[in-house]
Amino acid sequence: MKAHMIPVSALLLAGCAANSAPVATAPPPPPIATPAEAAKPPVALQYLYGSPEAAIAVRATNARIADYGVARIKQRPKDSVVLAPGATMDAPAFEPCGDKPFAAVFDADETLIWNLGPMRYFAEQGIAFDPKIWDAWEKTGAGKAAAMPGTVEMLGKLRAAGITVIANTNRSAANAKGSEGTLRAAGLGDFKHGETLFLMGDDAGGSSKDGRRATIAAKYCVIMLAGDQLGDFSQQFNDKDLPAAQRMALATSPAAATLWDKGWFLFPNPVYGPWEKLGWDDAFPSDKKWEPSQ
Repeated sequence: MKAHMIPVSALLLAGCAANSAPVATAPPPPPIATPAEAAKPPVALQYLYGSPEAAIAVRATNARIADYGVARIKQRPKDSVVLAPGATMDAPAFEPCGDKPFAAVFDADETLIWNLGPMRYFAEQGIAFDPKIWDAWEKTGAGKAAAMPGTVEMLGKLRAAGITVIANTNRSAANAKGSEGTLRAAGLGDFKHGETLFLMGDDAGGSSKDGRRATIAAKYCVIMLAGDQLGDFSQQFNDKDLPAAQRMALATSPAAATLWDKGWFLFPNPVYGPWEKLGWDDAFPSDKKWEPSQ
């Protein structure tokens, strides 16, 4: 999913330090940072784009996707993994497959590619997500995004098995050529707008991908959905009025559990997402609060 917010972890850490309880004695002076240390990226960006931990996790997810796809088509499924219109996670129902050709549907940003160019720019400039800058990135970013670890190999295996690879992303339809070029330059092959590339603006649904998923499922037996945000699977996870606890319950319900890694595949992304609005008690249950004894 396109980046809507870039949290500046360094500022968050500084805020935590500023709000810490005073200590009895003055702390020792901090060490003098070298220029390189003073200009480190935010922690979340360090993890996702630079750590072997993230690379291993992403490569493992891609390997599971490839293995699942090749195995799944050996026995034609009755239904796709796209929720039918009106279906809910409490009572899931799916688009029928019939004799449609097989397809795997992916988000693009932080699912097929890592947007290294703008992410570094935002962090170095100390700015949040800027839609004008992102618009320029969509138009001119070819060659400055990288295929995520294992993605090239995974897509190659799916295509070799006869599975059509489709990207459904919230990049703008007005910048379709730029996004086609970015995916191609990252080594992911050709994506064609309206056929294997679906973008925000292709329908009246705005950032919701449900309508685009329905359009794809009308033509294909979608055996897999993959993304880094829950909205890459159903817009009902992105209901703005949905409390954090209910969103958690919905995503981890027994019905959802039958889909994760069994047709729905989620990539790690600690950099941005709807979870950024969580409060202290959302992330840390109040009954687990602890303080050292004085």
